[in-house]
Amino acid sequence: MTGFIRAKEVCELLQCSSAMAYRIIARLNEELESKGYITISGRISKDYLCERMGLKNESEVKENE
Repeated sequence: MTGFIRAKEVCELLQCSSAMAYRIIARLNEELESKGYITISGRISKDYLCERMGLKNESEVKENE
């Protein structure tokens, strides 16, 4: 597990504004809550973000090397 990231890191990863990062985090947290997960406002699992955005995270890159 890679842990949780905040809006600033989402901005850097997705190259978007902070407002967009907060909207993405809120939407993904809503998805997780509907699945029964406990969420932390303003933070998102990096693994889940990468999965939903179709990005490879560091753990996947290391596995493929």
